Amino acid sequence: MNILAIGPHPDDIEFGCAPILIREVRQGNAVRMLVLSRGEAGSAGTPEDREEESRKAAHLIGASVDFLDFGGDCHLEYTPENAFRIAAEIRKFRPQIVLAPHPQENQHPDHAVAGKLVRDACRFARYGGLEELEYSPVHRVGNLFYYNITQHLEKPDIVIDISDLIAEWEAVMNCHESQVVSKGYIDLQKTGARLLGLTIGTEYAIGLFANDPLRLEAISDMKLSSRNF
Repeated sequence: MNILAIGPHPDDIEFGCAPILIREVRQGNAVRMLVLSRGEAGSAGTPEDREEESRKAAHLIGASVDFLDFGGDCHLEYTPENAFRIAAEIRKFRPQIVLAPHPQENQHPDHAVAGKLVRDACRFARYGGLEELEYSPVHRVGNLFYYNITQHLEKPDIVIDISDLIAEWEAVMNCHESQVVSKGYIDLQKTGARLLGLTIGTEYAIGLFANDPLRLEAISDMKLSSRNF
C-alpha cells in the first residue's frame, strides 16, 4: 500500500514517526514524505542545508521526499486553498494511510496548522464536485493518523513497538545535523519512546492518534495487548 507522511518542516517527520515508516518500507509498502517548508525561519542551518538533510534521511528510511512552498517556515496558513494543494498531492499519490502532525496547539504554530490542513485535505480529496481539484480523480484515504513531534504527555490511541529500530531511528535523526548538534532532540525523542514503551512492556514505542474510530471485523483481530500496568 501507499503511505503518505506530511510534516511542516524538515525533520518533523523524522523525529515524529520515522521508525513507523522504516517498518512499512521493510514490509514492502511505498512511503512518500511531503514537507511543507525548508525551515527558513530556523536559527540553525540554511534552507538548502535542511532540504539536503531531509533527502539524506528519506534515503535511510527508504522513502521518497518532496517539498511544497507555502510561504516558508512560520508562514503556514490554515486556508482552504492550502488544503486543496495538499489534497491534490493525495490524489496524485493515492495513499491508503496518511500521517500528519497532531492538530493540537504546541510549541510551533506550524505543527497544528499542518495537522488541520491535512485533515481537511483528506476529506477534500474524496469530493468529486470541487472545481479546484476537477483535473484529478478522487481518492478516499483509508486512515488518517496523527503523530507527536516533541510532545510526549498525551495517551495515544495506538502504540507501536519500535524496540528493534532504535539504531535506525537515531541514524535518521542524526541526518539533521544542523538541528541536533546544539539541542537534545534525539535524547528527548528516545526518552519519550522509552517511557511509552514501558507502558506496554517493551523497550521503546511510538504512539499515533486516530482521526476516526478504527474499524475491525472482530475484536479477536487485535492480536497484541497494549496493557502492561
